[in-house]
Amino acid sequence: MSDMWVDPADDPRTYGNPKGEKATLREYLFNYRLTLDMKCAGLDAEQLARRSVPPSTMSLLGLVRHLAKVENQWFQRVLRGRTDGPRLFSSDDDRDADFNDAVADPAVVEEAFATWKAEIAAADQWLDALDEDDLGREVPFDDGTVSVRDVLVHMIEEYARHAGHADLLRECVDGRTGQ
Repeated sequence: MSDMWVDPADDPRTYGNPKGEKATLREYLFNYRLTLDMKCAGLDAEQLARRSVPPSTMSLLGLVRHLAKVENQWFQRVLRGRTDGPRLFSSDDDRDADFNDAVADPAVVEEAFATWKAEIAAADQWLDALDEDDLGREVPFDDGTVSVRDVLVHMIEEYARHAGHADLLRECVDGRTGQ
């Protein structure tokens, strides 16, 4: 157990058998967000920016930047229709800037985590106000529509997939696995 972050009895993630669909979706999303945060805890800028295996540009820092971009895309741009601002960690010249520009600089790390946490806070504020009956509401997306429920399930899937990547990346940095 010495390679785990916390004693399983002290795990900050919740598994409370929530009541209702919205509460269930939120708990899964909360837990996966927290899992990524735990995978990054205690690492310096160089360790967070360390790439996986060539030619991949994936790193823990890149994942944080990527998930900030994903939070913004789905919660702000799609669900709230706020498309007037620039896309986070992306440009016309480099759509993968979230990973490509994840460099071992403390300022880049600070910006990434601050942006990710701000996007989570904005998403949670929107979710707080969402009525459970609105989970099936359709919003415009590309040339069609997508339901709020589908977006939330997609976000859980996105975090779950990247939590697996984060587990492997963290193990390469210092051998820690699990949780």
